[in-house]
Amino acid sequence: MSRVAVGGTFNPLHDGHKALLARAHQLSSGGELLIGITSNEMAGKKYHEVEDWEVRKQAVMGFMQDTLGASPLTVRLDDPFGPTIYEDFDYLIVSPETEPTAHLINTRRAEQGKQPINIELVEYVLACDGRPISSTRVLRGEIDIHGNLLQHR
Repeated sequence: MSRVAVGGTFNPLHDGHKALLARAHQLSSGGELLIGITSNEMAGKKYHEVEDWEVRKQAVMGFMQDTLGASPLTVRLDDPFGPTIYEDFDYLIVSPETEPTAHLINTRRAEQGKQPINIELVEYVLACDGRPISSTRVLRGEIDIHGNLLQHR
């Protein structure tokens, strides 16, 4: 049984996030899945409005329970690393956007004499226009959470 970690802001929860969460669930295979959700304070540094942490947590948990039948643990992330610096995990699930942070996590772990965590990259889910689905694009009104175009540019 694997111990798996994944993290993000998840605002709004879109199909790219769902692919990340589904892969994390798949790799945990009956083991432990820990989902770190960016705190309101840390998320406030983004370039767009962010829903309250509890609202984002409920969206993530709703997807995990209703769609995947999973009940993962959730933690509030007050920094980019969360418990991955000091706790052992088998896999860290990342997107191309968060992959550099995963390598930094393993560097910090090595400095503490800890084993690296296996990094599992989940590629972007593409919108209808062939570009990645992203929270920024959804919030700008370019696409919906499934990657369908909402306006022509």
